[in-house]
Amino acid sequence: MQDTIGALGLALGTAFTAGINLYATVAVLGLAAQAGAIQLPPDLQVLAHPAVIAIALALYVVEFFADKTPYLDSAWDAVHTFIRVPAGAILAARAIGEVNAPLELAAVLAGGGVSFASHAAKASTRLAINASPEPVSNWIASLAEDVTALLAIWMIFNHPLLMLGFVVVFVGAVVWMAPKVWRTLRRVFRRGTPSGGGPDGFGGSGGWQSRAPEGGREVTLGGAQGG
Repeated sequence: MQDTIGALGLALGTAFTAGINLYATVAVLGLAAQAGAIQLPPDLQVLAHPAVIAIALALYVVEFFADKTPYLDSAWDAVHTFIRVPAGAILAARAIGEVNAPLELAAVLAGGGVSFASHAAKASTRLAINASPEPVSNWIASLAEDVTALLAIWMIFNHPLLMLGFVVVFVGAVVWMAPKVWRTLRRVFRRGTPSGGGPDGFGGSGGWQSRAPEGGREVTLGGAQGG
C-alpha cells in the first residue's frame, strides 16, 4: 500500500511540477538522484544522466530570465504548452513503472491532465499579471512558482500521501475556477479595445466613425447616420 501511494505521489507530483517548471523538475530530480538523496524508479533513472541534467540546467537558466520578463513569459508559456504537458504525461507514466497497457494509458492521461492544470493556472495568472503596469509582479510570481516546484518535489519523497491529496484538491480547484478565470481575463483585456471597446473592437456603433459632413448626413464605415 505504501509503495502504491509513493508511486502515485511521484507520478502525479512530478506531473504537477512539470506543468509549472519542467526544467527545474528534471534538474532537481536528476541532481538529487545522482547525489543519493532520493531513489528514483528504474524508468526514471535516466534523469540522473549527466547529459540530461546539463541540458535541463541550461534550459532552466534561460527560463529563469524569460519567465520574469513581462509578455515574454506569456509567449514562453504558450510555446511550452506543447512541451510541459506531454513531458508531465511521460514522467507520470515512467514513475508508475512496468504495468499493463490500460494502467499505463491511465497514467499518461492522468499525468497529462495534471500537468495541463498546473500549466494553465500558471499561464492564466501570468496573463492577468501582465495587464498590470509594473514588472515587479512577474518576479514575485516567478520566484513563488520556483519555490512551489521545489517544495512539491520535497513533499513527493517525504509526504507522498499529502502530495497526492494536494494534487487532487488543486485539480478540482482549477476545474471549478476555470470559467471564472476566463471571464476575468476577458474583462481585463476587453478594456484595451479601441474606440469604446465595442464587440467588434471598433466602437459601440460597429464601425470607425468619421465626422466629415456629406449631404447633412454623418458617415461611418459601418453605415450612414442621419444628421
